[in-house]
Amino acid sequence: MQSIIDILASNTPIIDVRTPAEFEQGHLSNALNMPLFTNEERHEVGLCYKQKGKDAAVKLGLKYVGPKLELFVEEAGQIDSNKQLVIHCWRGGMRSQSMAWLLKTAGFETQIIEGGYKAFRNVVLNQFKEPQSLISLGGYTGSGKTDILHALRELGEPIIDLEGIANHKGSAFGIMGDQPSSEHFENTVATELIRHKNQGPIWIEDESRNIGKVYLNNDLKNLMNASPLVVVDKPNDLRIEGLCEDYGKVQIASLVEDFKKIEKRLGGQHVKAAIEYLENDDLASACAIALNYYDKSYEHALQRSSRDPHLTLSIGQLSNMEVAKQLIEWKNQNLLNSATAQAVDAK
Repeated sequence: MQSIIDILASNTPIIDVRTPAEFEQGHLSNALNMPLFTNEERHEVGLCYKQKGKDAAVKLGLKYVGPKLELFVEEAGQIDSNKQLVIHCWRGGMRSQSMAWLLKTAGFETQIIEGGYKAFRNVVLNQFKEPQSLISLGGYTGSGKTDILHALRELGEPIIDLEGIANHKGSAFGIMGDQPSSEHFENTVATELIRHKNQGPIWIEDESRNIGKVYLNNDLKNLMNASPLVVVDKPNDLRIEGLCEDYGKVQIASLVEDFKKIEKRLGGQHVKAAIEYLENDDLASACAIALNYYDKSYEHALQRSSRDPHLTLSIGQLSNMEVAKQLIEWKNQNLLNSATAQAVDAK
């Protein structure tokens, strides 16, 4: 029986047979939802169990599932032509066992995750308590940290893109679409930590405790705060230029609403000025007001965490790839120095 960590590291397709609502709340990052019951059917079966007992609930469940059996087999065949699947439900109970029986009968090789999604969640939460080798990439808003992370990944470095996983750019102006639940965000981040284990330090953006509506796990945030901090420093004019490129694609009405979201923190006078700039097609001046606010917030967060950067890198007009190469050189040199120091201490 493979452990959950081994399953996450493998390429075997994972089938989650819980309801769509359960799946949406949180799931294994690479799992596909093939629900045994709809949300409404699951509710009715549970109600029947409470009111009439197990036997009546099983019969009702069979009534709902029976017409779907052929469809389940066809869908499973489309998921993996090799007929090898991992299956789970909430606790590895009747739902996953029933689906495993059906697919085995149809010639599939199946494995049930022992303990189901509940066991996986325990793995996730414990993962954030384990020591992790991280390097936090910090810097003011508009410094291009996410693009630098992606450049590091292109050069073979392990990274975790928290904003990408959260589907948010980390500010009132940063929404990129529907965000996952904080639970599913944790699931995906923990899975990335597991996949990058033993690959050397993992680069991760130095985020605050919330990214839009998603909240960082406290243990994860503590790990990040304890990791070496590397800060990239980009001139204000270049940061404003970059933000104008990003937000120039956004409707003015949407940007006005975003400024209103932070009115209490930014101040009514500043919000009013920013809106006037937007209405006069002066996006750069509006971005400058936003940057002034976020710069102060970032400085305050650094002071509160009592963290001193291990490196502050002025990046000026350097490309993201050039910055990434310098960061890798710094990392390798520091690892070498650290290893040498440990060898000396051991003598």
